[in-house]
Amino acid sequence: MVKELIINSAPGGVTIALVQDKQLVELNKEQINNNYAVGDIYLGRIKKIMPGLNAAFVDVGYEKDAFLHYLDLGPQVQSLLKLTRQARNGNFTDYLLSSFKREEDIDKSGKISTILSKDLLLPVQIAKEPISTKGPRLSSDLSIAGRFVVLVPFSDVISISKKIKSNTERTRLRKIVEGIKPKGFGIIIRTVSEKKGVAEIQKDILDLVSKWETLMKKIPKTGPAKRILGEMGRTSTILRDILNADFTHVYVDDPALFEEVKSYVHEISPEMESIVKLYKGKEPIFEHFGLEKQIKASFGKTVNLAGGAYLVIEHTEALHVIDVNSGNRTANPENQEENALQVNKEAAKEIARQLRLRDMGGIVVIDFIDMHKAPNRKELFDFLKTEMSHDRAKHTILPPSKFGLVQITRQRVRPEMNIVTSEKCPTCGGTGEIKASIVLIDDIENNLNYILNEQAEKGITLAVHPYVEAFIKRGFLSKQVKWFFKYGQWVKVKGITSYHLTEFAFMNNKEEEIKL
Repeated sequence: MVKELIINSAPGGVTIALVQDKQLVELNKEQINNNYAVGDIYLGRIKKIMPGLNAAFVDVGYEKDAFLHYLDLGPQVQSLLKLTRQARNGNFTDYLLSSFKREEDIDKSGKISTILSKDLLLPVQIAKEPISTKGPRLSSDLSIAGRFVVLVPFSDVISISKKIKSNTERTRLRKIVEGIKPKGFGIIIRTVSEKKGVAEIQKDILDLVSKWETLMKKIPKTGPAKRILGEMGRTSTILRDILNADFTHVYVDDPALFEEVKSYVHEISPEMESIVKLYKGKEPIFEHFGLEKQIKASFGKTVNLAGGAYLVIEHTEALHVIDVNSGNRTANPENQEENALQVNKEAAKEIARQLRLRDMGGIVVIDFIDMHKAPNRKELFDFLKTEMSHDRAKHTILPPSKFGLVQITRQRVRPEMNIVTSEKCPTCGGTGEIKASIVLIDDIENNLNYILNEQAEKGITLAVHPYVEAFIKRGFLSKQVKWFFKYGQWVKVKGITSYHLTEFAFMNNKEEEIKL
């Protein structure tokens, strides 16, 4: 699997595309001055205690108060409060917690009113960015993420990623961390630490401890509702979390950002510094790598699949609904059950990509095509789980219900990616909207392939808007010529001025329209 990262810098922010085998699988946007990114730590001021919700509203400087539930306080919140008071009073200098006396863990079923009070100052971490009309979701169970490990204050526990399967490797990593872990801190060993040496892991831990010291030194000087420690930029965070030997290129179109990315890659993985390239082409970087068309084709209400099936994706306030449709093309008309399984598996693969691409979170309900055989339903369920295993977001997949619905819950920590996929119609003065013209030729070719190969029609005429006719006939190796070499027959192209820009139709040799 070949992976590439394409980074487009613009005045409004940075857009990062993760590409696997030339297919877009993730799209991330980093806004300039995004002060409420996941991982940022603020000195929050408790604004209101809500006993009925067992939660508190916290002022972190956002226009809406942030939400902190009792279960997100963390077992050592009393130790954090104690340390904050000492630091604010200037009575604490042991930033490494080696001599700090921890408080007792709080009761898991306790009440928030016994822990927090109005106007109390408490360091909090952004767990979910502001989404829709809601403010940020907070946690006071602080952690600082690095390349190979995560540092957890007020803990002595060493945890290892479940994705590291080898018992020998797990034992080796545990012994390494036990020998270098600072007192008073827990460590979570990340998946990318597999097969890494002592020096790399130790450097990562030392960097995180240095960040913790910076955090503690800032607490006395930081005002309420101000940021104490910021997470890295979205670009660096993605590189930190996913960069591995599978990556062949990281392309950046901005010289300043290129130097920043190259410097960070050199710091975390020096042997991969050479894969970072500065894109100097004249056309936009996403256009050059064919991503603009993929973005337009992948977002929107309807998503077409290669075999003629399609997905319909609807969004509501409470959940996302995905309907799988087989369309008008079937691979095997004799076996509907087998057809349903093939379409469902094709849809499952695309759905797993769509969830990552749009960063859809919360509850997702999928209405697959009905299948009557239990082994086929299990095969689909297992296939979907395998496809979703590449997703870095936490998720749970339930088996198909008796109504044939599959339910997925997926972690939502950022607003969903939303790309406008329609363009203003040039023939109606902007009063309506049409499908993006960038994918028009793909639609024409898909239908042409169906008519010529599956319906075996001869003497086809394609009727289109004159602008589209000119595009198809343009150049020595025009689309029309390429179709001749591909299908072995000449396809006439006829311009009709009454057609709107994206309208097209196919005529047979009797000048009758072929119904699709």
